[in-house]
Amino acid sequence: MQKFGGTSVADLDHIRNVARRVVETLEAGHRVAVVVSAMGGETDRLVAAAREMGGERPDPREYDVLVSTGEQKTIALLAMAIQHRGTPARSFLGSQIGLRTDAVHTRARIASIDPQPIRDVIRAGGVPVIA
Repeated sequence: MQKFGGTSVADLDHIRNVARRVVETLEAGHRVAVVVSAMGGETDRLVAAAREMGGERPDPREYDVLVSTGEQKTIALLAMAIQHRGTPARSFLGSQIGLRTDAVHTRARIASIDPQPIRDVIRAGGVPVIA
């Protein structure tokens, strides 16, 4: 498992660099699954937009929905960059891997994950890229 935070995926050049590192790890004989954050500054922009629309305390559920879009953008771009390097990759949102949490919006804890979709991509020689 590799995890890349916002500064590691700050812009398209950084995402290309992460893709290179991921593919090099795979080519070295390791299986790889990647978890990424939103691009640098993206979460701050989304939080600001939430506060502009919903005040200082926007609805917690809608806040979570909005803020999660930052990771969605990054997983798609990174999967594309990995594919461009000739390696299969597939992006996954939490719901696509059966990720279930408790109902504590903005501070949810993971209750369960279905690892099968991730395993399927890895077994096929690809890289799952997870939000």
